Amino acid sequence: MITTPFLYLLVLSLLATSLYLMEQKTHAKIFRYIPAIVMLYALSMAMAYFGVFEHNEAIKHIYKTAKNNLLPAMLFLILLQIDIKDFFHLGKRLIGAYLLALVSLTVAFVGVVSIFHFTPDTRAAFGALAGSWMGGTANMVAVGSALGVSEEAFGYAMVVDSVNYTVWVAFLLFLIPVAHRFNRFTKARGSEHSVGKVGCACEMGAKRYWLLVILAVVVSLFSQLLATQISFINTTTTVVLVASLLGVAGSFTKLRNVGGSSELATTMLYLLIALIGSQAMIENFTNLGIYVLAGFLILLVHAVLMIVGAKLFRLDLFSISVASLSNIGGVASAPILAAAYDKKLVGVGVLMAIMGYLIGTVGGLAVGYLLQVL
Repeated sequence: MITTPFLYLLVLSLLATSLYLMEQKTHAKIFRYIPAIVMLYALSMAMAYFGVFEHNEAIKHIYKTAKNNLLPAMLFLILLQIDIKDFFHLGKRLIGAYLLALVSLTVAFVGVVSIFHFTPDTRAAFGALAGSWMGGTANMVAVGSALGVSEEAFGYAMVVDSVNYTVWVAFLLFLIPVAHRFNRFTKARGSEHSVGKVGCACEMGAKRYWLLVILAVVVSLFSQLLATQISFINTTTTVVLVASLLGVAGSFTKLRNVGGSSELATTMLYLLIALIGSQAMIENFTNLGIYVLAGFLILLVHAVLMIVGAKLFRLDLFSISVASLSNIGGVASAPILAAAYDKKLVGVGVLMAIMGYLIGTVGGLAVGYLLQVL
């Protein structure tokens, strides 16, 4: 049994590193259905369940300290790569499809979750899930922390996210051959899309690495100090919002061109997921089926609203599919779907998905608080 904070962090770090490298290097088929980050959460949770970690005060303290400091640093780094100007260059139809996806997901979450008699903690967990389906796992962690979601409820949300997402990706890929029929149905005004070069091709050197690390630490410290003086709703929410605003502000400067922010943010995200999983103690999975069902109903409502919107605004299947998956799947899958239509359109999926890092936290918080009020 692990009883010391240092060994606790070391084991989780090794687990996170191993799974990340396995996914990146082996490209095993299993990772198409169960992402490494989901495996990481499940394995760290299993280690906690079987008593690998002793839940003493020292480990609980290092867990809270590491989580509270990593969260704002990760949000800052992940938002540095946003290029709002390039996003608006996508054109009216693609931006319209993206906004349609956001609105339909918001309506779907609020409408579906409201009909279930979920506990406040579960409703907050669906708010965290909304953060993921409007952005990514990083937003899910941020929203879950801000809403005070328990580790157990967060675990349920992770499972729902993985199961429903996998089915949704397969469904959208399955629709590609009928795109021309769908476009005739919606009377789409053409389907030509283009996008310029996306992202920074610069490599990450030692100077860039330490610059980003120092900036992330400073932002983490500043956002927490500010949150103790000025608090919106609660301290964690304030920390999340301040770090996000600083990240967006940094994206308008030359910092956006410093390569490596995404890699560092991913490292922090994996460690955060491992930490949260190590404190989760799910006693049973009797209600998991209901949560997965609610997730599929959310996707069903979202799909219906997207089709109605496509008919009203004459949008093609490519636009609404990529817009949907850029929210629900994020950077990992939206470019793949875009490439399945045309390899030249990969940048469309990338830009939409990256924008989700900005929208996901705010959208998830809005949905979470609205669900709790209702």
